[in-house]
Amino acid sequence: MAFCFCLGVLFLLSLRTASTRDIPSGVLQMECRERYFMIAVGLSFAGDKPRFEAVDSTGVHSITEEYAAECGYTISLLPVLGHVELRASYFSCHTNDADDEVFTFNFNLIVTRGGKQATYALNKTCTLSLPWSPREVTCEVNYMEVSVRSEATCPYVETGNSAFKPALYSDWKVMFQRAEDQFLPMNLSEARKLGYVFALTDERLVFRTPYEQPHSFSTEVNGVPVEVVHAVLFSRQSWVVLVVDLLAACSMHNGSYDGGYMIWETSELLHSLVSPLNETEVSIGANGKLVEKKVAEERGYTVEKVNTTLQVSIPYKAEGGYRKSFVSRDLYEYYVFHLYLEQISVDEAEIAARLRFHRIIVTPLLRCHIFTENQTLARERSFTIYLGGVPEDVVLVSIQLNGRDFTLPLTNTSTYKVTEVLHPNGTHGYTLTVLFDDPIVKLQFSRKAVAMQHILNVNYTLAVQPGNEPYYHETTVTALTRVSPPVFDANCSESSIHFKLDHRPFDYFWELVIGSDVLTSDLADRRGYIFSNDSQSLRLDVPLFTNGFKYQDVTLKGFSGTFEILVRVRETSEVQTSTVKTCLFSPKEFIMCSTNGKVNVVANLSLPIPSGGSPAETSLRDKSCRPKDADGTRALFSFAVNDCGAIIMLGRDSVTYRNEIIFSSVRNPENLSSKNRYASSPSTTWVFTIRLLKCNLYSRVLLECTYTVAGLHALFSAYKFESDTVGVGRIVHSNRIIEGPAVDPTSASTRRSVTVRPRYQPSAKYIKVSSFLKNLSNKGLKESSQVNVFTVI
Repeated sequence: MAFCFCLGVLFLLSLRTASTRDIPSGVLQMECRERYFMIAVGLSFAGDKPRFEAVDSTGVHSITEEYAAECGYTISLLPVLGHVELRASYFSCHTNDADDEVFTFNFNLIVTRGGKQATYALNKTCTLSLPWSPREVTCEVNYMEVSVRSEATCPYVETGNSAFKPALYSDWKVMFQRAEDQFLPMNLSEARKLGYVFALTDERLVFRTPYEQPHSFSTEVNGVPVEVVHAVLFSRQSWVVLVVDLLAACSMHNGSYDGGYMIWETSELLHSLVSPLNETEVSIGANGKLVEKKVAEERGYTVEKVNTTLQVSIPYKAEGGYRKSFVSRDLYEYYVFHLYLEQISVDEAEIAARLRFHRIIVTPLLRCHIFTENQTLARERSFTIYLGGVPEDVVLVSIQLNGRDFTLPLTNTSTYKVTEVLHPNGTHGYTLTVLFDDPIVKLQFSRKAVAMQHILNVNYTLAVQPGNEPYYHETTVTALTRVSPPVFDANCSESSIHFKLDHRPFDYFWELVIGSDVLTSDLADRRGYIFSNDSQSLRLDVPLFTNGFKYQDVTLKGFSGTFEILVRVRETSEVQTSTVKTCLFSPKEFIMCSTNGKVNVVANLSLPIPSGGSPAETSLRDKSCRPKDADGTRALFSFAVNDCGAIIMLGRDSVTYRNEIIFSSVRNPENLSSKNRYASSPSTTWVFTIRLLKCNLYSRVLLECTYTVAGLHALFSAYKFESDTVGVGRIVHSNRIIEGPAVDPTSASTRRSVTVRPRYQPSAKYIKVSSFLKNLSNKGLKESSQVNVFTVI
């Protein structure tokens, strides 16, 4: 089948009347390239939302994103480079084309400044600098464009009856093909409504399509993603059918990053319909300009052929690209390279094809390595800190020294000094100088160096330009004076742990802490410690079961108790060291009421159990709660305070959980392992007191754990128990009493008649303590220390 044409199109140019205000020098750049016209306008003049219009004899046409892709325009807003760029194909819709050699462009630039809109006429005529190849394909960032020469399409002698005369243009139709599918033919005006453009010039046929059109399809060629649009033009003229294949195929590789290189790939043959190639020549460049092979090598650009795949590698810091800083918690940077690649191919018929790619390759986010270097010399009695590795688009705007803010530049009266340091690689840095003796410098202590420190905390505030996006970089520098934190001597006794600290002149820099509370004589009195502090030494005796103890390995033989005293810096509350002492204790009887509601009891049952009985045969009120361990006279119970049939008694200031040990005549050694259901343990360290009660009435032993109401998080919870303090417990025998520390008489000694209600499942899981106290006050029970008793299931 033969296909040729000879068609000339004349464009008459008519510009609408527009403002002719002068554009400042250095703001505008207009340049004719080999296959397109480029306009670049500085954003300082154009603003952040400039617009372009194309002007021809038919009128003024606003270049929107969609219209640009259809008509051969590409608009890029480049804040990093500081300009907006327009690229217009020589075959763009509203270009005046004279013999496919001279191209005249007329545009309007519309900017908004000071709330007013201004229009500037931009005109340029470009002359073709490189002859057209028989077939040329441009893969722009937003469209594909194919142009073919008539001689290459139909190499026969013109008869003078060309079917492609302008009068017959409407007779041509197009049919799109996608893989094995063929779409119904349509005329060219219908195709134009779908975004396809077919243009006939003096010597060339042009086909242009945006990406991701309904008739396009994606495929892979040697692992390279390719988008293809296959259009077949045809016309029936008498008994002759004229057909031409127009194939647009572009690599859609997004680029990758590996080992400091940005990599982009394409294939020598992007589609099977393309004729086999004898030779391929590749040129590479950046920002729409090709560079000579020697220049490309100097910049590190490489093109490697792997089978039929062309792999382009660009060093991420290579000339021609640009970088941008980015803040996302940390400071990052990314590099952008506007790749311009030309692939010249010669097939078996010796017909050259020229394929051009405009592609944007972007690295992933790379962490910026801003660093600080302590250049302080102690003999100079001043801090010298260098902040380095600051990217060129990042500036230092302020500093914070030990919490005080200072905006740059510093005043002449300031005792601090900041100096900028520039480097050839484009980065820069800042040197900060502060005297040791300046009041802003803090005194603290270094545990690692065992020294008093001059401390300067510096918080640099940097801003990414443009936009002033803030990034903060902190550092701390110190100068040392040898000192050490205080250390206790600690010893164990039968029922307590003894601590002793000999005073030193500089010990006032530290404070002693138990849990989260500073050790004072008042704290010691409230917790039952024995405390003395004179000019020579500090002594602290911590009785067993007082607040601050931690217990482990509870057995019939005893348990280990640990007590810790923290040493922290008084000014900053930073913990420097601690003294931890663990002792083994072996009391005959004890009860522990923990903050998470777990109760451990070792009770002497020699009196309550009848002759011949065994402690292993006892249980709590809930018969399934049996001893965890037992010997001939004692039993170890471990259970949840609000479980195992416990009775809860509410007082005004306290809540008492009561259970009892009951002897059972049924002996079942296999049941020695008791049912123990424990409440969840809070992660917080709790401060607590203990109170136990145990009675020998009718072969029973009573157990009580009393908690202060203020410390409880929830009451009557079947699933969870939390308290800020441990409970106060007591074990009461008929003939003797073993007690924990003293408790409030109103909650420990006063007894009033109570009502015991039968078991039931409460509808609410929690009763707020505050609500209970409020109701109690409303009822006028100001003198009552104990009210309703409930059985907890």
